Amino acid sequence: MRVPSPRPFLKWAGGKTQLLPALAERVPKKVREGQVPVYVEPFVGGGAVYFHFNSRFRFRECHIFDVNEELFLAYTVVRDRVEELIEVLQGLAGDFLSRDGAGRQEYYREVRDAFNRRRKTVTSARFHPSWIERAAQLIFLNRTCYNGLFRVNSRGEFNVPFGRYKNPLIVNEPLLRRDSMLLQNTSVHLGDFAQSLPTMSEGTFAYFDPPYRPISKTARFTAYSEDGFSDADQERLARFFAACNARGALLMLSNSDPKNTDPEDDFFDRLYGDFFITRVPARRAINSDGGGRGRISEVVVTNYPTGRAGTLLPG
Repeated sequence: MRVPSPRPFLKWAGGKTQLLPALAERVPKKVREGQVPVYVEPFVGGGAVYFHFNSRFRFRECHIFDVNEELFLAYTVVRDRVEELIEVLQGLAGDFLSRDGAGRQEYYREVRDAFNRRRKTVTSARFHPSWIERAAQLIFLNRTCYNGLFRVNSRGEFNVPFGRYKNPLIVNEPLLRRDSMLLQNTSVHLGDFAQSLPTMSEGTFAYFDPPYRPISKTARFTAYSEDGFSDADQERLARFFAACNARGALLMLSNSDPKNTDPEDDFFDRLYGDFFITRVPARRAINSDGGGRGRISEVVVTNYPTGRAGTLLPG
């Protein structure tokens, strides 16, 4: 059996799979040559960039951060207890797939209700075997919910409806094992991006993927966690980016491009005016109007020069 390439074990809104070629083209030369031992992602999310970069480049250690406690638990369980996770997932998948359409929807709701009921009883302070069941429930819900979204309401409860997929792949054993192997060099952290500062140094390459700034008044999907990410947070991140730059780390950041809808909106051009800004084509991934999923551009900021069309300059 062909061993799968590492990639996200969760589907995640705002994932960067489509941007990977553009981001990979802008990776610093020192990283390509294996001269940078540490990789950091202060907003790991679904991990598309993390899995791609950590499998492609020779990092000695990686650090991934996120404020989402469910992600913290899931990454930790995949890294440390993958076989037990697979066993629990197999049980969930067997119970689900053995039912008819109405039965599957009922089972989905039962798992979702259990997941929400136990939310406040699971603590991230120290590993507990209950993490394994919770990570399995998260993966199950992610694979069977509508559009593979992770969304919580104001009470922090997962509230995505049933997805009605005919044959969802709930247990991808080879991928989970491959991701677990890759995670062995990785420290998983629960916390705000600013907590990554101690990992930033001349031996660090960091990629920042914050919740994107909405490019329209109706594009307000920020509910990956209970808290949103405001313009004030974007400004705080820009100051943090500058602080990491002062420590000598190599930095890359992506965000939405406000100029897609307002050519006069120079929000990110002003925030990152001291750094290198390029714009890359992308496809809108989240839009309540399906007809609006067209081509747009996104902003990529680096603190090192990259050439046109991603051609690297010496550095």
